[in-house]
Amino acid sequence: MAKKSDGRPRHQQIAAELRSLIMAGDLAPGTRLPTTQQLMAQYSVTSQTVQRTLNVLKDENFIVGRAGIGVYVRDVPSLAITPASYMPPAPQAQAYPWMTEATKRSQRGTIRLLEVSEVAPPAAVAEALGVARPETVSLRHQMLLLDDQPTELAWVYHPLTIAQGTSLMDRRRIPGGSPRLLAELGYPPRQWVDRLSTRLPTTEELEALELPDDVPVLRTFRVVYTDEMRPIEVQVLIKGGHLYELMYEQDIV
Repeated sequence: MAKKSDGRPRHQQIAAELRSLIMAGDLAPGTRLPTTQQLMAQYSVTSQTVQRTLNVLKDENFIVGRAGIGVYVRDVPSLAITPASYMPPAPQAQAYPWMTEATKRSQRGTIRLLEVSEVAPPAAVAEALGVARPETVSLRHQMLLLDDQPTELAWVYHPLTIAQGTSLMDRRRIPGGSPRLLAELGYPPRQWVDRLSTRLPTTEELEALELPDDVPVLRTFRVVYTDEMRPIEVQVLIKGGHLYELMYEQDIV
């Protein structure tokens, strides 16, 4: 099989290389990038190509321009989110973990409820919940924000046998989040399984999360189980792949 060559425009190739260096830490936060002339010489390209490269990285918030000084790697590295921090039910009188975890990072986390409805689930959700179509499920569609910046879109599904007649179907936020409510209803979350993938965003996702063009999203398909491995919740989570990382920890037995 013939080796595939990189057919992307040259500025995208250079942006990909610089992005990789930033994410690897070889261009550390606060580092000044080479000048336009130096980048032109390093990559054998024109000034216009360098500017297009820098504009891509600026749109993605990897670099910032400082007037009269130069271009620098953003001061704050990618945010590493630990999914396990959000799974246990929040203690009484505590806010949803999205907010408390943000506070630990000196950020302000908020949740905007976009939709609460009874819907026919996507096929993958129906299969995960053991729902026979055309049976419906409850949906809570939310946007999660950090410091008022859209961070993540969430579609959270529950079987109607659990959600009907509970706050899961009320158009208001649930104190402590769904894990606490599920535990109170007799369905304590015991285990969860994530499937991660990447793809380009839909128009809805690009506009809602204010993403730069052509930036992929990180998609998490999460199934939450209670006792006896009964599925009680499915989450479909979408976030920009350029600013966030997921961090998992597991003891080796």
